[in-house]
Amino acid sequence: METTKKSQIVGIKNAGIVIICCFIVAVCIFQFLLGNPSNFMNNDPNNHPLNMLGTIYKGGVIVPVIQTLLLTVLALSIERFFALRSAFGKGSLAKFVANIKEALAAGDLKKAQEICDKQRGSVANVVTATLRKYEEMEKNTALPKEKLLAIQKELEEATALEMPMMQQNLPIIATITTLGTLMGLLGTVIGMIRSFAALSAGGGADSMALSQGISEALINTAFGILTGALAVISYNYFTNKIDKLTYGLDEVGFSIVQTFAATH
Repeated sequence: METTKKSQIVGIKNAGIVIICCFIVAVCIFQFLLGNPSNFMNNDPNNHPLNMLGTIYKGGVIVPVIQTLLLTVLALSIERFFALRSAFGKGSLAKFVANIKEALAAGDLKKAQEICDKQRGSVANVVTATLRKYEEMEKNTALPKEKLLAIQKELEEATALEMPMMQQNLPIIATITTLGTLMGLLGTVIGMIRSFAALSAGGGADSMALSQGISEALINTAFGILTGALAVISYNYFTNKIDKLTYGLDEVGFSIVQTFAATH
C-alpha cells in the first residue's frame, strides 16, 4: 500500500543547480570560445571580429546572461521530456485507457491490475491505487455511498500526488519566456546607448564604436527572441502533454467510480 503513496516520476528537483551549471558553461563559452583571439583581427586595437563568433562576443556582458537562460531552457526541456515520458508509461496512453475501461466493463479487476503493472507511469499509479481501494471497499461493511466517497477520495489523493511532479520546473521555463525577451531588450538598450554615445562624440575614430554598439543591440535582440521563443514552445508543448495525461486520469477515474456505483 505504501508504494501507492510515492510518485515514480523521475526528474530534477533542484533546478537551481541546473541554472548555476548553465551559467558556468555560458561564461566558459563566452570567454574561451567566443572571446578566442583567433576570432578577431591581429594587431587591431578595436578587436574587429573576423567571424560570427567574434561578432557575438561583441554583444557584451548580457550575452552570457541570455546564454544561461537559453541553456537552462534546453536542459529543463530535456529533463521534462524524459520525466513526462516516464509518467505516460510504456505503451500508448489512449490504448491503456481503452483497455482499462474494457476490463472494468467486464468486471475483471485482476485484468485491470495486470494492465496497470504492464503500463506503469502516473496514470497506472493512480489507477492501481484506486483499484486497491475498490477491492478494499468491496469487503467493507460501510454504506454504498460511503464506499463510493472513499474511492473518489483515493482517486483525488493519488492524482494530487502525481500532478506536482509532472508540472515541476515548468514555472521556471514559463518565467524564462518573459525574462529572456527582457534580457534581450536590456542588451538592445545598452547597445543603442553606446551607439548614440559614439555619435555624440563624432569623428571617424568613433565609427567602430558606433558599429559595435549597433552589433551589441542586434545580437542581444536576436538571442533574447530566440530564448523567449524556445521557452514558449517548450512550455506549451509540455503543458499540452500534461493536459492529455490529466484527461486520461479523469477518464479512467470516472470509469472506476461509475463501475462501482453501477454494481453496488
